[in-house]
Amino acid sequence: MQELAFTLANGIAYAQAAVDAGLSPDEFGARLSFFFNAHNHFFQEVAKFRAARRLWATIMRERFGATNPRALALRFHAQTGGSTLTAQQPENNIVRVAVQALSAVSGGAQSLHTNSFDEALALPTERAARIALRTQQILSAEAGTTDTADPFGGSYFVEALTDELEQRALELIARIDELGGAVAAIERGFVQEEIEASAFRYQTEVESGERLVVGVNAFTEDEGEAVELLHVDAEVEQRQRERTARVRAERDDGAATAALDEVTRVAASDENLLSPMREALRAGCTVGEICGALRGLWGTYDAQHG
Repeated sequence: MQELAFTLANGIAYAQAAVDAGLSPDEFGARLSFFFNAHNHFFQEVAKFRAARRLWATIMRERFGATNPRALALRFHAQTGGSTLTAQQPENNIVRVAVQALSAVSGGAQSLHTNSFDEALALPTERAARIALRTQQILSAEAGTTDTADPFGGSYFVEALTDELEQRALELIARIDELGGAVAAIERGFVQEEIEASAFRYQTEVESGERLVVGVNAFTEDEGEAVELLHVDAEVEQRQRERTARVRAERDDGAATAALDEVTRVAASDENLLSPMREALRAGCTVGEICGALRGLWGTYDAQHG
C-alpha cells in the first residue's frame, strides 16, 4: 500500500509541476510511465497493480482534467523484489522471482525485469542471468500470460483486494496532500519514517517467526549451499580507468570545463537541465564529473542529517 500511495503521490507532484509550467495533461500524460516492484504475495501484488491503474486514471481525470485515454492509462515497468531475495538457499529465489514476475504480468506490466537468484550474494553469474531471462520467456511463450490484459478481473478475492488497496492508498495520499504534497512530505521526513517503520515491522515479524521466509526461519538446512559466485577480474577496472583517462586526454579541456559550468548555471535556474547535460557528454565530460558539478551545487542527501 505504501509503494502504491508514495509512487502515485510522486506522480501527482510531477504532473502538477508540468501543469504549472504550462504543459497540457493530455499531452504529457500520454508519455508518463511508472516503476513498481513485484513482491511475494501473488494476489496482493496483482491487486496492487490493478489498483494503481484505476487510481491513476481517476487522478488524471479528476485532478488534472485529462480526457485523452492515453493520458489516463498507467504504463509501468516492474522489477521483481530484490529485498525478498535470500542468501540462504539462494536457488529458492528462482521460484520467488517466477511468482513475482507472474504477478506483474497478471497486473498489466508493460515491461519487466527479473532478478537473478544469486543477487543477494554477488553480481549475477551468466548462468543466473540466463535463468532469469528464461523465466520471462517461459511466462511469455508457454504460460499464456499474454492472452488477456486482466486475467483476474471479476475474481471476488482479487477485486476485493483491489478495492481495499485503492482505499488505503487514497487515505495515505490524502495525508501527503495535507503535508503539502510529495516534495514537502519527503522534506519533512514523513515518507522516510513511514518506510523505515514498515521495514522494522517486517524484520520483527521475520525474527519472531510470525512471518515465514523459506530457508531463513522455516525449512532451514544445517549445511550451507555451495553456489558459484561471479568474481570480477581486476583487469576490468583497470581497462575502464585507462579508457576514462584516454577520453580526458583527447578532449578539449576548455570546452569540457565550459560545459560543466553551463550545467551548474542551468541547475541553479528554472531552465531545462537536459540539454546542457547532453552537451557536456558531447564535450567528453564523464557522468561522474556531471554528477560532481550537481553535488557541488546541491550537496549530497544524508538520511541521518537531512
